[in-house]
Amino acid sequence: MPTTASGLEGLKSLSGADLGRTDWQKITQERVNTFADATGDHQWIHTDPEKAKDGPFGGPIAHGYLTLSLIIPLFGELLDITGISMSVNYGLDKVRFPSPVPVGARIRLHGAVGTVEEAQGNGVQMPLTFTVEVEGSDKPACVAQAVYRHYA
Repeated sequence: MPTTASGLEGLKSLSGADLGRTDWQKITQERVNTFADATGDHQWIHTDPEKAKDGPFGGPIAHGYLTLSLIIPLFGELLDITGISMSVNYGLDKVRFPSPVPVGARIRLHGAVGTVEEAQGNGVQMPLTFTVEVEGSDKPACVAQAVYRHYA
């Protein structure tokens, strides 16, 4: 069940909060291929399971940017915001991909809120640290420091 924040004051109260973790989600070859089609990135380590068996990862892996993009839908499992007019993805301060996501693996998202501050235009700026975890792995697949702006 996601954390719920109501209005700008509710968002401010989340400063320093650990939002927990999402449910596990399986990464399929179909999803990887669909992402490859959408982006034009058909590198064999992602889209050719037979060739990838002999590659550096022992099989196909998800694109790093696919892993990063999954933060958006997974974030909805962690936080439900009400009482505001608009939210904007303001950008990323830092992104790293410490380990690959093998096709067939399951991932989940961990989210932590930084210090929520006033933003220009009757809003707040909310920094978050997102960690995409791979089931059974000690290293995360992605660590991203994101910034969102929410407006009344």
